[in-house]
Amino acid sequence: MKPALPLLEASAAPCCPGRPKRRARPTASYVRLFRALGDEARLEIVGLLAAAKGALCACDIESHFTLSQPTISHHLRVLRDAGLVTSDRRGTWVYYSLGRDTLRQLREFQELLQR
Repeated sequence: MKPALPLLEASAAPCCPGRPKRRARPTASYVRLFRALGDEARLEIVGLLAAAKGALCACDIESHFTLSQPTISHHLRVLRDAGLVTSDRRGTWVYYSLGRDTLRQLREFQELLQR
């Protein structure tokens, strides 16, 4: 049988007296962004599109992964729904590129953390 831990006396003094209360930074608008980026495959897709500096065909994105085509389509839909990527149908092919505001949102979040 383990010995019981001694009880600590409750102290009336706060642990950090004199510190002002901090307010949380306004981060709610970034939740959708980071939920979409919260998957390794989706983060990789965003990296591919950023490196391409232009549109990539869905088949080029798919060839980069060992994932199935329906799984890649799912990830692209999540990114598109979050506004991170845009799609453009050209005949039977769909081309994806980074949304105009994606990099701006990431820079804004970085600036928010540095304040």
